[in-house]
Amino acid sequence: MGRGDLTNAEWDRLESFLPRGGVRGGRWSDHRRVINGGLYRVRTGVQWRDLPERFGPWETVYERHRRWSADGTGKMLLSRIQAAEDAAGQIDWEVSVDSTAVRAHQHAAGARKAAPASVVQKGAGRRNEPGRSSLAEVGRPAGGGGQIGECLGRSRGGFTTKVHLVADGRCRPIAFVLTPGHYGDGPQFERVLEQITVPRAGVGRPRTRPDHVLADKAYTSRKNRRYLRRRGIPHTIPERLDQQRHRRNRGSRGGRPTGFDSDRYKKRSTVERAINRLKCFRSGATRYEKSAYIYLATVTLAALMIWLRA
Repeated sequence: MGRGDLTNAEWDRLESFLPRGGVRGGRWSDHRRVINGGLYRVRTGVQWRDLPERFGPWETVYERHRRWSADGTGKMLLSRIQAAEDAAGQIDWEVSVDSTAVRAHQHAAGARKAAPASVVQKGAGRRNEPGRSSLAEVGRPAGGGGQIGECLGRSRGGFTTKVHLVADGRCRPIAFVLTPGHYGDGPQFERVLEQITVPRAGVGRPRTRPDHVLADKAYTSRKNRRYLRRRGIPHTIPERLDQQRHRRNRGSRGGRPTGFDSDRYKKRSTVERAINRLKCFRSGATRYEKSAYIYLATVTLAALMIWLRA
């Protein structure tokens, strides 16, 4: 086992959730070796072609990394691990929301502008055959195309991508979304909270509502506060000085001041530490992928390892 590879304990937690290997079309490379190859690349940031030979053909590692992003396998693995942690009472549901800008390498530009179909139709009739992997014919998800479609924003230093995330009280990313780097934080507040979906261990709907939400002044808009009140989610978000001044100028029509617990707000640093953990993975700290959905798979794999090793 190399440095950074899955340990036996981590592999035991993942193995039962992985899709079955293919039967038709030749031998199926071992899942553990392929995942270790993906981890090596995410941790070090090397080009796919430079993967060490012990991980097998680099094309196999890249293709499975891409396919598991397109068909949702990576997101499924993360949600299964989160469900196990939630069943054991190991998730602190006092969550924090924030974002981080990621510099995109110059090679991340140049993706095809045309958005291809979500699934390749070739061989669609054989998908349900016994022993055949459900991801055998996956192409890529709908969307993408162009600079905005691939979540690339312009800045003085070049292209950037922004990762908006929710972290639990133990500095682990629960959910995240990608946007171009010049997008604001506040308008993405509802979108990132809607991504929280932790399945129940038994019967029941997935958990989608945290116990408490912490966020900084970038999320202090009335729209975001109304959204939280509508869902019955307590929150601690400071109010900007211009909003306080505007409310006082309106007198009784300005409404009551928003509640703010400064001691509780100190716990918002958990999301900052979660971002630091994500950026310890070099392929997460710098975007090298042309397609947004492949970079999302990279962030998902990094988050999965944080959950396995936290």
